[in-house]
Amino acid sequence: MRPRLLCAAALAALLSACATAPAPRSLPPAQRAQAEARLDAREAALRPVSDWSMSGRVAVSIGRDGGSGRLEWRQRADGYTAELSAPITRQGWRLSAGPAGARLEGLEGGPRTGSDAAALLREATGWYLPMSALADWARGLRAASAGPAQVEFDAAGRLAVLQQDGWQIRYEWPDAASGGGVELPRRIDARHGDGDREARVKLMVDDWQGASGDAAAGG
Repeated sequence: MRPRLLCAAALAALLSACATAPAPRSLPPAQRAQAEARLDAREAALRPVSDWSMSGRVAVSIGRDGGSGRLEWRQRADGYTAELSAPITRQGWRLSAGPAGARLEGLEGGPRTGSDAAALLREATGWYLPMSALADWARGLRAASAGPAQVEFDAAGRLAVLQQDGWQIRYEWPDAASGGGVELPRRIDARHGDGDREARVKLMVDDWQGASGDAAAGG
């Protein structure tokens, strides 16, 4: 049986909870060049940071099916652990992945293992999450593990839309910088495909730890 972390009504509420993100803008050439340079600088600053964590709320759906709950992500060098839990249903799972493969715990019948974390998760739960790219996309980076990317910026020159490997990711940023380090997104809305089989991941970050100096998610 696939886990259902939250009812459909709660899932819909979480998917629609995000305020409208600033619309991407067609910036004049000079401003776009500055925005691209800023993105390059962010990536140069954040990619070397390999020991960090984040916590927040996540909703995942494919068409009308999905679930939602709290996400705790812990990145350690070339591996990570992602824990998803729903206090209402008292269900959850734990996905660990690294060079040796992936392990998914919290399922009926015991843990499952595999070579690909995203495939393992989808087979066991039906959820389609871009696990190899999520750590980069959540931080507002073009994923090093993915193909060519297209980007759009908002009026402030911040990343507004990232398209990569068939996914479109829209970003919301803190209203003002909080703490030291590089600014980090507070919310992302990722979509893949369309129609009845559209995959969607909504992530609302409550807290960042160590991801860019001492930057906080804000709001």
